[in-house]
Amino acid sequence: MIELSRLDGQSFILNAELIRTVESTPDTVITLVDGSRLIVAESPAEVVRRVIAYRRAVWGRHSWRKGDSTHAG
Repeated sequence: MIELSRLDGQSFILNAELIRTVESTPDTVITLVDGSRLIVAESPAEVVRRVIAYRRAVWGRHSWRKGDSTHAG
């Protein structure tokens, strides 16, 4: 889960596993796997940084390395 902010400054928690795309239009628009969209105050780079931090916290820093049998990819 990552904490983000709506354009009015109100914070909310988003399940990072549901993110399909993050784009700048120029507002940051997050499209979820179900097709719904959220507009957030954070930049796309900041959203990505938070998702990476979340995944490292959940899976550990080394679980993403090439050849790890616990994660496809």
